[in-house]
Amino acid sequence: MRTTSLLACVLLWTCGCGVSKPGKAESTIANEVKHKMTVGGKGIPNPLPATDENVAEGREHFGHHCGICHGLDGQSTGVPFAAHMSPPVPDLTSKDVQEYADGQLKWIMDNGINPSGMPAWKEGLTDEEKWKIVLYLRRLPPKGSLGIPDVYKEEQEQHEHTHGQHSHGDAHSPSHH
Repeated sequence: MRTTSLLACVLLWTCGCGVSKPGKAESTIANEVKHKMTVGGKGIPNPLPATDENVAEGREHFGHHCGICHGLDGQSTGVPFAAHMSPPVPDLTSKDVQEYADGQLKWIMDNGINPSGMPAWKEGLTDEEKWKIVLYLRRLPPKGSLGIPDVYKEEQEQHEHTHGQHSHGDAHSPSHH
């Protein structure tokens, strides 16, 4: 308990109360605390086998519940606010995330991470669905390979259409009539 209190004090002193992107030292300390002390479930193995069917179902659940913040590929592809969050939405293929044990990844889904934007999904997903998502997290595809979440597609298409009209013109612009 004394070590936990000491690390918490060091973390608070190091991080301060600012809302800026954490520096390398702050990130290292925060990750150590998360991996070793605050994120539970380290010794709990995933009870589901990594079959193609389970991974595909995990991908589907991830897309429905997680893709709005993490992108369909777990790397925030097409998520306009991901890099602007404080802390930023993590790249789920990163070493920091992939070093979590399966049980820790499920624990994070169950409990969320406060004060980040990661919500708790204890009530929103079944345990089986969360374990399938963990299987998918271990097999994330290359960045951008799945496109962007549907919720952002219309916004992106409008943006591209507007930029296309102004920079290149199109058949409907007055200059072509």
